[in-house]
Order: sequence, then C-alpha cells, then structure tokens
Amino acid sequence: MVWTGTWVAERLGVELIGDEELPALLGLALRRNPKRAHLLVSSVLGKHVPQHPSVVYGSGLGLGLRVRELLGAEDAGRAVVLGYAETATALGHAVADGLGTAPYLHSTRRPVPGVTTAGGFEESHSHATSHLLLPEDPELLAGKGPLVLVDDEFSTGNTVLNTIRGLHERYPRDRYVVVALVDMRGPADRDRLTGFAAEIGARVDLISLAAGTVGLPDGVLEKGQELVARHEAGRSAFPAPHTRTRTAPAGPPADAPAGPPAPVRVALDWPADLPDGGRHGFTPGHRARLEAALPAMTTALTRALAPAPDHGPAGGPRVLVLGFEELMYAPLRLAGALEDAGLDVRYSTTTRSPVLAVDDPGYAIRTRLVFPAHDDPADGPGERYAYNVAGGGFDAVVAVVDSAADTPELHAPDGLLAQLAAHIPRVVLAVVPSYTPRPRPRPHPQAATERMAATEAPERSSMLPEPLRGPAFSSYAPEEVGWLLQDLSDVELEAPTEEREEAIQRGGAHYAESLPVEYQPSARYQELFHSALDASADRIAHAVGIVTETVLAEKSGRPVLVSLARAGTPVGVLMRRWARHRHGLDLPHYAVSIVRGRGIDANALRWLAAHHDPADVVFVDGWTGKGAITRELAAALRESDEFAGFDPEIAVLADPGSCVRTYGTREDFLIPSACLNSTVSGLISRTVLRSDLVGPDDFHGAKFYRELEGADVSVAFLDAVEARFDEVADTVDTDVKDLLAGDRTPTWEGWAAVERISEEYGIHDVNLVKPGVGETTRVLLRRVPWKILAKRGAGADLAHVRLLAEQRGVPVEEVDDLPYTCVGLIHPQYTRGATGADGKAVVSR
Repeated sequence: MVWTGTWVAERLGVELIGDEELPALLGLALRRNPKRAHLLVSSVLGKHVPQHPSVVYGSGLGLGLRVRELLGAEDAGRAVVLGYAETATALGHAVADGLGTAPYLHSTRRPVPGVTTAGGFEESHSHATSHLLLPEDPELLAGKGPLVLVDDEFSTGNTVLNTIRGLHERYPRDRYVVVALVDMRGPADRDRLTGFAAEIGARVDLISLAAGTVGLPDGVLEKGQELVARHEAGRSAFPAPHTRTRTAPAGPPADAPAGPPAPVRVALDWPADLPDGGRHGFTPGHRARLEAALPAMTTALTRALAPAPDHGPAGGPRVLVLGFEELMYAPLRLAGALEDAGLDVRYSTTTRSPVLAVDDPGYAIRTRLVFPAHDDPADGPGERYAYNVAGGGFDAVVAVVDSAADTPELHAPDGLLAQLAAHIPRVVLAVVPSYTPRPRPRPHPQAATERMAATEAPERSSMLPEPLRGPAFSSYAPEEVGWLLQDLSDVELEAPTEEREEAIQRGGAHYAESLPVEYQPSARYQELFHSALDASADRIAHAVGIVTETVLAEKSGRPVLVSLARAGTPVGVLMRRWARHRHGLDLPHYAVSIVRGRGIDANALRWLAAHHDPADVVFVDGWTGKGAITRELAAALRESDEFAGFDPEIAVLADPGSCVRTYGTREDFLIPSACLNSTVSGLISRTVLRSDLVGPDDFHGAKFYRELEGADVSVAFLDAVEARFDEVADTVDTDVKDLLAGDRTPTWEGWAAVERISEEYGIHDVNLVKPGVGETTRVLLRRVPWKILAKRGAGADLAHVRLLAEQRGVPVEEVDDLPYTCVGLIHPQYTRGATGADGKAVVSR
C-alpha cells in the first residue's frame, strides 16, 4: 500500500514515528475544521479507504490468531470479544473469528426497544460518543473468561479504560486483552494503563499490528488552520459533495439518457433468525450458518452484477461493496465471497465522520459523497459520508444496508443511492434483515403473582422508601415535590473542580461519582441574580404557562409531573403552581435522578409505576442544550419492557436546541434558576451515582445543604414568577392555541451546532461543548471552563456569564451566526497545568 500522507506531511511537518509497518497501515488527512492539524486514516480497516476484502478481513483474523496464541487454548475457549462501534465492528468480528470459539458483541449507538442494556460508556474523542451494549443473552458478558476489546486505533486509551472500569464493576474478571490495528499511545498513556491494571487487580495485554506516535511540530495548529482555510475558500483542490473527481467525466455525454439508471435490488435470501452482525451477539454457531449461506448469496450478487460494463481485469467488472456505518461484517463477508469467486472487489463503508477531501495522490481522502442519514438515528437527522468512492474507477457498487435503513431517505433524490448512481454505472442494493432479539415471554399476571408469593420476595418497588420531602429534605414545602432519592447529606462527596475535571477526562471517574464544591455567590453576583429575576419573571411565567397548558391539553386525566433533578425541579414546581392557580388542579410532582451515560434511576421508575399509571407521567426538565438527556431518557425507557408504559417525551421550559415537542419557548434566554446551584433548587445537590453508596435496591443519592439556608432563594424565585401568572394568562391562552396548531417537530439543530463547534474548535468531544445560557452557566460554576462563545450583540442575558467568566479568568469570544445566546467550552484534555487546543494554559481562580 502506497503511503498517502505526503500531502499533509510536507505542508505541516507532521510525521509518523515508530514501526516500519506504519506507513503501510496509515495515511494522513485533515478534518473539516480549521483548528486540528491531522487525522490518521487506516488503509486496512475498510472504512474510509476502499480495500481488498481479503486484506481487511485478514488483518482482523490474524490479530485473532495472535490473541489465541497469547491466551492459550483453554482461556481462548472461555473468551468473549467486544468491538467498538462504528469503526471497529467488522474488525472485532474478524478477531473473534480468529479466536474460533469466542462469541462476539459490538457496542452500538442504535437503541433497540425491548433489549436490556448490559452497559454503556462514552468515547470522548469520537464524533458521536454514546455507546450501548445490547446483548440478546444477558449472561454473555458475565463469564469469568478473558474479555478481548477491539478498536481500530489505540490513541490515549480513554475509551478502553472507561469500558473496562464500567464492566469490571458489574462483571469482574482477572484478564483483559486490548487489540488494535495500531498503538499510537504516548508514554504517559502507557503508564496509565499499567497503573489502571494494578488498581483493578487484573492483567491487561495489548496486541497491535504496529506501534508509534505522531510527531507534531511547533505551530502545527496555526499552519493547519491556514491550510484548511485556503482550501475551504477556493474549494479547487477537492470536489464538492456532488462533484466528480479528475478520473470521472464532468457530466454525461449529450446523447446519454436523462438521469442515472435505477438501482437494482437483489434478494439475498439471508437465513431466517441469523443476526446481521454483533449488535446483539454473534456466536460460532451463527458464523457456521453464515458460512453455509454465503455461496447462494454470492451467486445472487454475481447475477445482479453480470450486466455491468466489462472493464475489470480478467473480463469482470471492478466492484465496490459498500457497507453501512455499524453494518460492516456482513458486507465484508459478502465482499470476500465475491473476491473468492474471481471478481475484482474493493470494500468500504459509509460513516458519520466529516473529513476534508483533497484530490491529490499523497492525500488519504480524495473524494467525498454527502447524503442524509437514512436509518432514523436516535440522535436526530444529520449528514453521512462515503469517501474515495467517486472517481474510484468502479463499474458497479453493491450497497449493503439493513432493513432499518431501507427508508425513503435512502432512495431520495439526494440520498445515498442517487449519489452512488451519479458516479458509478451500476448500483445494486442488497438489504439484510435487521435482527431483533426475540422478546422474552411474559407470564400471565396471576400466575406470576402466585409464583412470586410462593417463591420470591415482594417486588422491589414495595420495598423502596417513600419520597423525601421538605423541610427534612429540601427547603421546598412538602406538597411541592417528593424526592425519589436517598439522603447522602452526611457523606463527604465534594472535590475541587480541577481534580474532578482531570479525573473525568482521563477516564478515571464519572461526573456523577462526586460533587463540585458549592459556588458561593459574591454580593455583586447576587445583585445580578435578583435584577435578572425581576427583568425575566414575565418571560418565565409565560413559558411556564405555555408548557403547562400544552401538557394539560395533551394528557388526559391528571398528569403526574416527574422532574429530572435538579434543574428540572424548580420548573416542575412552577408547572404544579400554574395548574393549581389557573385550573384548581393539584398535580403530583416527584423528582428523580438521570445520569448521562448511565440512564434514569430504574428504582424510581419502579416506585412510580407502583403508585401511578405510567401513562400519566410527564417528565420535566429545565431546558435543552444539545439534547443529550432527551436521548438518554428515551434510550433508558426503550431498553426494558418493564418501563414500556412511560412516555419518553420531556417537557421543558426552554428548548433552544429544538430537541423536544413540548416546551414553553425555543428562545435561549436567561432562566435565573440556572444562575445558581443548590440555593435556587431547594438546597439540594446534583444527584450522585456511585456503586459503594447506591446499591441495586436504592434510589440514586443527593445531599441537602442545610448549612446554606441563609443564602437560599429557592422559594423567592418561585414566588416571584408565580406573582406574574395573572399578567401573562391572556397571552398564554392565545399563544398556546397557535403552538398546538403548529409544527413542533424537533429539528435537532442544536446537536448539529454542537458537533460543528466541537470540530471547529479542535475539541472533538461533544460532551465538552455546553450550549445555551443555562449550560454555559453550569460550565462556569462546576467545570474547568476553557472559553465562552457569546453571540455578538447579546445583552443582559449574559451579564452573569460575563461576571463569572471574569472571576475565573475565562475569555469570552464574540462570534457571529451562533444559534445560541452563548456556548461554554470545557477545557479539552484537561490536566492541571494543561494547555487547550489554542496552546494556552487554563486559568483557574
């Protein structure tokens, strides 16, 4: 394989340092943002660069044989292989094939109703971060044998550490093997893995095809910025999404028929009940069934490809088999079978990752096709990409998708099939049925009750305590809210902000395992809060009225308000007050914990289901940023039939991210309850989830800061807003009718903006980008802020943000075209004394 990194290396001075095999495995490209210098592109993975399927499959198979040799026959026979979505799903599967007897599972970003999550974790450097583990067999990961974790590139080790830490708490074992195509860690990351293994008392081995590091000269970020800006401005060195490359004609000949020919759909006759991949587990028995079915499927594909132009070697066409995001293994095996049948075949897949394309032989990404997502992704619509397909000299392409992705968007004029047909003479579509695990039979309720009475203890919901209420827990009146939490007030949970940030970003801790030290506002800041409350009370009252009236109009009977602690709790109390003030309704209101990456408190849901009809429950939050909690709740409720009766829709006061249907406003303005921490939220801390404090039968925890009573403005905030209810009532009645008659479909534009900002500012972790006034305030109060992006011309809504930024020495950057009033950027790759993506050290005060 020819090294395809000279274009970047010559211009930026970037070099690969390490094993002599590295240039055969990696090329260089640039991400489409002005603040990151380079991107490593694998030439043997089959993701961004079309490659012979025998090379792609052989790379993983060979690594699996090395793992088997390392473990020995006995341990290899007890091993389980786990691959990472989306990039390494086929690589991990091939490693499992090399082991021979190992079942395989890969993580997924696609929630599947009815399948219980066996775990989840965050991939901090990825374009799309949240991973789920959804094995059909809940015991798949429970064995004591070695766990083999497979990724395409081992860069810092954060993802692997997060995975092992989370799984080790639930399924402890004494041996792990990490497998990657390339090991690009620095010495500090290597030492961290060694220390982590000693910490958990397990052996952790690592196997790769090659190892090395990337040499980055001084000023590489600035040079990269100039280089990308020049090509973005001219766009002469790479094709636009619909533009052909140098090897493709500029357009059809004059006598050509209008438009490309329609794709040909081929019936694969995929075996019934055979999984399409490792999303829910794939056993050696499944592999044997696939091997037996491959010859017939290969014949069907060969027939469909027969009419293609006779341009390939040995009288056959040059064929690309194109997989689909996580669906990599099935297309790879089909491609390999076509190659074995004598066709000239390359293999690659579509992807979520945005990369700059430059038409130069020394650059790894020559062309780029852009098309809309076509599988109704859980995180909303967005662009998807296929690289090095246009201009690749292909006579035919076999697009392999699963049935969940065989949607109108796939066949749309701007969809993937149309994009392929514009560049490749023959397009064949092969659809693999999406595998859905069979639901477990649910016993008849009476039989289940009798059996439980005879052999089991009562359901856990009947054993759970009653909700905590003020004044014993919180400064709210007892009827305002019941907290489905356990009181951890006597536990020392606070840690300095810098220590927490470093531990979280290094993968050594989860943000919900500790608490930040409570910010105590200065006199000047308290004045800002009160002036902001006075100025915005009308606007907040109006939004409270709109969201409450929307809920009452769409929920028959008496809604049960369940706020997501703690930002949602003041809003839940205000909604309850509106319903009582305007309609004489006394709505139940509870507060529950939800934790990003770990889901909603399942025991709290069980308590709610035992005391109320789940169909009456309305989840309430303060505001949306990029919609992470919206997706977290939806995924948590989908994972188990036990919670099928709950509606995942969230009602929020403000929805600037356009992530929900039920909202008071979509403006991004100052909600004073976001200005403070516990002193505007009933003196309750953020919620805590730590295994040594929260057992399987416990609610999540929180603290009641009784000692802050003198600074508490929780009730004053509520009273000030309620005092404006009558003033806004008529406007609310008019506006809510218009809102209910309009289109409230979420656009998820906030998520798209966050992804763009993450890339443009060189952060590459959407979890470190906090959009909106409320989230920006949280960054300044609880995290290590790097910089604040403020919409040019934003006024009083940002007075408190500017003051906090001044107190912490954080720069505020005025920007145009910002969809939010402001965005807070957490310091990327933070360690104490670290520098950010701009090369400047963080200032902490």
